[in-house]
Amino acid sequence: MPNLSLLHDCTLHQLSETTRIDLFDCGDDDLNEFFRIDALPHQKALIGKSYYFTIDEGNNPTPICAFTVSNDALRVVDLPNARKKKAAKNIPGAKRHYPSYPAVKIGRLGVHENYKGNGIGWQLMTFIKGWFADAENKTGCRFVVVDAYNNGVSIGYYERNEFKFLFHTIESELAYVNKAREKKKTTLDTRIMYFDLLPLKSSSNQPYD
Repeated sequence: MPNLSLLHDCTLHQLSETTRIDLFDCGDDDLNEFFRIDALPHQKALIGKSYYFTIDEGNNPTPICAFTVSNDALRVVDLPNARKKKAAKNIPGAKRHYPSYPAVKIGRLGVHENYKGNGIGWQLMTFIKGWFADAENKTGCRFVVVDAYNNGVSIGYYERNEFKFLFHTIESELAYVNKAREKKKTTLDTRIMYFDLLPLKSSSNQPYD
């Protein structure tokens, strides 16, 4: 469906017992299984909340995209020096050296097969960023973070949406991941990526406090 707008043509819902999540098919068996089987138990256990959009026209209950978010933190010690200084520079007041910064983690995200290629993925990420940068957000949130699947499609999606790698090299990220592991990993299934929400808040001329 061309020119479909999530904000104007669709409605956001929180996942519930009545959601027709069985109609959701993003073309990825693991993601489909999560949303259909695991998402609601995770929500009930307060591990993460899942949301989805449906098209307003025609009372179609099919979720056209879905995502899961949870609270997280980006530890300052994990940031490269240049990014660490840049983040601290915009912290108001004398106490600039926080051990970590509040973040929201995207645990799962998918677009229905029938709606791919129409900019829905970009609109969804734009919505999520704006949702947590908005002044009405009930909690502080500086970053959006994600463990992106380490493949061209997933990494490319997040890079197009201006996410950055927390670690510049796979070697440095492997060293970090293996710190507390008894059995060391030799490859990465996912890469840690992040997006700084502060420029969004600043560009809307909202105060930092």
